[in-house]
Amino acid sequence: MHKLSPERRGRVLVVDDQPINIRMLHAVLAEEFEVFAATSGEQALEFCRNNKPDLILLDVVMPGMDGLAVCRRLKEDQDTRAIPVIFVTAGTLAEEENACWSAGAADFVSKPVNPLTLRNRVLAHLQFKLHMDALQAMAFADGLTGVANRRLFDDTLGAEFRRCGRSGEPLAMLMIDVDVFKRYNDHYGHQAGDECLKRVALALKQHLKRPYDLVARYGGEEFACLLPDTDEAGALAIAEELRLAIAALAIAHADSPVAGHVTISVGVAALRPEPDGDSAALLRLADQALYRAKHEGRDRCRLAH
Repeated sequence: MHKLSPERRGRVLVVDDQPINIRMLHAVLAEEFEVFAATSGEQALEFCRNNKPDLILLDVVMPGMDGLAVCRRLKEDQDTRAIPVIFVTAGTLAEEENACWSAGAADFVSKPVNPLTLRNRVLAHLQFKLHMDALQAMAFADGLTGVANRRLFDDTLGAEFRRCGRSGEPLAMLMIDVDVFKRYNDHYGHQAGDECLKRVALALKQHLKRPYDLVARYGGEEFACLLPDTDEAGALAIAEELRLAIAALAIAHADSPVAGHVTISVGVAALRPEPDGDSAALLRLADQALYRAKHEGRDRCRLAH
């Protein structure tokens, strides 16, 4: 059986409330895949939010939240819906199989587990998933800077707005403008301008430390950051950290009226979305805050009123 290449080693999450079952599945898969474990549905959902796996092996029958409920929750969330779920089940009745398919299963294996069958099914689904991930990365990445493009940002904004509307969590957004960038291009040339944007984008990405934070090139010299579960004070602190990080790059900007180096202005907005709210409201607030930051002299962060 062909293995995944080392740089594409798949991350498999095993979810089962019985440690003996986890040990058995780990023994079958650990040689070829990176294997993680969760012993409850709640623990599995938390893991997926912070350490998104490439594939999930999920027991159907568990106390509390069962496997079917876990799978439905995963498929309702745009950030996890693409993760293939293989159910591990002792059920043999047609209605039990139909319940797995209806919940969003990619496949299922029956107990007692045949190791070769399990390895082959996991490998097949992982190869397809990682191939689709690579295609999606190309479709949703900005061609110049490598960060997310506007299409991905807009899609994620809508999904996170809806999710936070259900959960009651705050959602924050930063709109970032590279100050007087046209003057930088005119002074140093467009090739230098492209390199400047690449360095700015990389610094922004490196300073957003949580896996579910998103930085995107929104257009031209404008970037946007989406910060789930972040209130106004937290977003302002992150914005200031980003502003200082760009200043620390010390990219010379001899024609800037703001400073002798490249600087950014940041508009900060945060709110608790309503279940039937419109994500455009958050975008408008962040845009208004960015306008204030630029109007008041640039190289600063401003909150939306």
